[in-house]
Amino acid sequence: MLEESREAPQAVARQLAADADTYAALTNELRTMPPQSVLTVARGSSDHAAHYMAYLVMARLGRLVTSLPMSLVTLYQSQLQCEGLVSIAFSQSGQSPDLVSPTRFFRAGGARTVAVVNQPDSPLAQAAEWVLPLHAGPERSVAATKSYIAQLVAGARLVAGWRDDPALHAALQALPLTLARALDGDWRRAVDVLHGADRLFVIGRGTGLAIAMEAALKFKETCGIQAEAFSGAEVKHGPMALVEEGYPLLVFAPRGPAQAGLITLASEMRERGARVLLAAPSGTPGAELPLVQATHEDLDPIAAVQSFYPMVEALARARGLDPDQPRHLAKVTRTH
Repeated sequence: MLEESREAPQAVARQLAADADTYAALTNELRTMPPQSVLTVARGSSDHAAHYMAYLVMARLGRLVTSLPMSLVTLYQSQLQCEGLVSIAFSQSGQSPDLVSPTRFFRAGGARTVAVVNQPDSPLAQAAEWVLPLHAGPERSVAATKSYIAQLVAGARLVAGWRDDPALHAALQALPLTLARALDGDWRRAVDVLHGADRLFVIGRGTGLAIAMEAALKFKETCGIQAEAFSGAEVKHGPMALVEEGYPLLVFAPRGPAQAGLITLASEMRERGARVLLAAPSGTPGAELPLVQATHEDLDPIAAVQSFYPMVEALARARGLDPDQPRHLAKVTRTH
């Protein structure tokens, strides 16, 4: 897991150097023939990557995006309307039937279908009209790292082309160097604080919520910590009733419109007695975990998760667990 997380900058560089014509053709079509509706199809870490892309599409392009409950197609046989639809499926392996079946269904119904996948010869890739390979290389660790980061980049790359955004395009090209710097961030304080934790809130908002969701999953699968991810706004609607003296919170506060509220929330939770780990750019009051800034704030969450992965791997080992072989889990999960 640690080795593969450290390979992410190179994986991103490979992706950015490939498939320019495919991205250009797809995004040109999206601009000239705008979809009536957009949905994502994904599970696990891939769903968190889809959430990040969806937020960018809604925030920067003004188009609503829905996350598909796959059982509507695979179990309930719902005859969903496909006219004007763009379906975007995210997967590392491209093997799970509950991603493949909806993609086939939507394509047969006339929708435009896209697969963002690390295995370009997989059943999912074969089912989709458009394939955006991740170029992450083989990923042996059960816990996805470099493939997740590559999915985030593919989503941002799709939005940059769809929006015809030169600034975001340029920032993406600089991202491998940003990720390399993010690997050097000192997050050892989090290992010290969370060594004995059995529960945890992970907080984010906006483009950073997808990173909080991914972090919570990694805490569960590699460290055995019951971690829950919440929006910085949602956590006040009931979950914070659980916060007591010493309750641990990890708050991701990268740049952007949500940052000020997240920093305020961190301060409020400290006043309630919580043990707050604030991840924010260096110099932010109260920050213990440094976040590296990309050359575009929409990419800051990608650098944040790059800094997070080595820490959670070290935390798992400090707790006596093997992060490369999580209990009860396999690399490819096939659900229906």
